[in-house]
Amino acid sequence: MPELLDAAIDGELRTFFADARDRAGAYGTHYEALWESIELQSSGGKRIRPRLVWSAYRGFGGTERPLATRVALAFELLHTAFLIHDDLIDRDTVRRGAPNVAGRFAARAVAHGGDAETGEVWAATAAVLAGDLALSRAHRELAMLPIGRTRREALLDILDRAVFVSAAGELADVVGSLHGSTPALDGVLATLEQKTAVYSFEAPLAAGAVLAGAPGPAVDALCRFGRLVGVAFQITDDVLGVFGDPLVTGKSASADLREGKRTALIAHAATTAAWPSISSRLGDPALDDASATELREQLRACGALDAAIALADEHVTLARYELDAADLPVELRTELGEFAQRATERVR
Repeated sequence: MPELLDAAIDGELRTFFADARDRAGAYGTHYEALWESIELQSSGGKRIRPRLVWSAYRGFGGTERPLATRVALAFELLHTAFLIHDDLIDRDTVRRGAPNVAGRFAARAVAHGGDAETGEVWAATAAVLAGDLALSRAHRELAMLPIGRTRREALLDILDRAVFVSAAGELADVVGSLHGSTPALDGVLATLEQKTAVYSFEAPLAAGAVLAGAPGPAVDALCRFGRLVGVAFQITDDVLGVFGDPLVTGKSASADLREGKRTALIAHAATTAAWPSISSRLGDPALDDASATELREQLRACGALDAAIALADEHVTLARYELDAADLPVELRTELGEFAQRATERVR
């Protein structure tokens, strides 16, 4: 079933981007290239959000596949928009081992005779516009659904909350990474919930359930489940970002340390005697692999790795409790329970 869902979403995305490129051609080759870059940025993901839309929709008896696919497409485009803007905020030019929108347009500027400064301007401009275009289309997909006004407005409210809360989380992430500050676990967890869990887990589940006509208490339970499992997923993601195998995860195991990313790992380390030594090197853009390995071992020795893993497991337990306590269809409860367990057992 996951393969079928992925194929359906990928097919919708191909159709959407083909149409967008055709329209863009009338406005010049650079604009057409921008849409090509957005399409490339949207490829290669785990398709978690569409799967959650489908799971909730089918779980509550939904049968109109084309309708659910459009809702799933909206949340995948929302994800693409946030990835593009997040990379811009982090000044990243690579995503999943390949140039992202900003990276492609920086190179495009140089190829057209520009210097490095021009490349930075092109990169930032392209990333802002690309993210805005994907975000706009996500809203349009829901606004144009051929369903009753009440359900359509409820779906738009879910999308609006996802954007509103995620923006708060993104800002908190930037503010919280102020050099020299000491991260607190409650702040880290709040940021994970706001920046990732709401739009990636809560919102797709709620949207699928609402589309199928699920009762309010069941939708609320799915929202609570989504926030908890989303935090568990992101804690695990941050652990893999430091202790994972780059050949498996597809990303550096030192980048987060060089960036000084505030994670559950780092929040725990800040409460230990090892913090002065760790904080003196954390966030050093010149951190070499040998020093990163030493820093990694310090995080392990001070208990940060074990604490982060335990915290992720705790959130999975709480998420499963929400499923057990709610009046949900049995198959959906089972499917989401298994999904929650996989959130902390994955290696990429």
